[in-house]
Amino acid sequence: QLQLVESGGGLVQPGGSLRLSCAASGFTLDYYAIGWFRQAPGKEREGVSCISSSGRSTYYADSVKRRFTISRDDAKNTVYLQMNSLKPEDTAIYYCAAERTGGLPLMEADFGAWGQGTQVTVSS
Repeated sequence: QLQLVESGGGLVQPGGSLRLSCAASGFTLDYYAIGWFRQAPGKEREGVSCISSSGRSTYYADSVKRRFTISRDDAKNTVYLQMNSLKPEDTAIYYCAAERTGGLPLMEADFGAWGQGTQVTVSS
C-alpha cells in the first residue's frame, strides 16, 4: 500500500533549523509531485512547499520563502524540507503528500497519499 512517513520534527528555538524527511514505501517517488503542508492548532491546513516529479519546479508559500528549501532524492525514495531561521509561527504539524500527475501547480485536493505528520515546535 502507498505510505508516506514524515520524520525530523521536534522542539527548536527561534532561529534554529530542522530538516524534515518524507519517506515513501509501497511506491517510488520518481513520478510523483510531493507537497509539504502544515496545520497549526485552530487553523486550516496550508500548503508550505511542493516539488514536481522532475525536481525542476518548486513552490514555496510566501511565509517560508528564503527560509525553507524542498529537495528530493529519488534514489533514497525521500523528499526533504530543510527549515532554517525558524519562527514561532512555524509551529505546526507538518505533513507530506504525494500527487501522481507529477507537475505543478497543485492544490491540496490534488494530493492522494498523506503521511501521519510530524510535530514542529518553535519556542524559546
